[in-house]
Amino acid sequence: MRLTLDVFRDLGAAFMVALVLIYLVLVGYYRTFATPLIVMGAIPLTLIGVLPGHALLGQYFTATSMIGVIALAGIVVRNSLLLIDFILDFRREGHELREAVIQAGATRMRPILLTAFAIILGTFIMVFDPVFGGLAVSLIFGTFASTVLTLFVIPLVYYLYEQHQHHKA
Repeated sequence: MRLTLDVFRDLGAAFMVALVLIYLVLVGYYRTFATPLIVMGAIPLTLIGVLPGHALLGQYFTATSMIGVIALAGIVVRNSLLLIDFILDFRREGHELREAVIQAGATRMRPILLTAFAIILGTFIMVFDPVFGGLAVSLIFGTFASTVLTLFVIPLVYYLYEQHQHHKA
């Protein structure tokens, strides 16, 4: 039991370090502190899939499951990045915020879904493995939930943030 607690403590610390590093890289990329938080909003969306996925398949949440959650943090941030970058590029071309957000979802949906399906199909073979089953469940269900929700939630949050900034100015 002590070993299990130590492993989860260490993996939790690794997850926190990964989140801080992702945030710092995004701050450097966007040169703002708020946009990276919106981009990273996809990370908590993974838990909406990970925890029910484990319950649905009767899998315990193991250390490999936690490794899957850490891996998902990087994967799902990429999806948000695709959406936000498209919105920013479209806005630089002179388009309205609403139009840019709608176009981002419509244009980037196919690449995001293809990436998600590749992850889901690629990890499916591990679901029934006694050691790496938790990793596969985390990746499959976390990717599914986050992808579906990211396509709607992240553009909406960005839209609301920009609307708030515009009304404040």
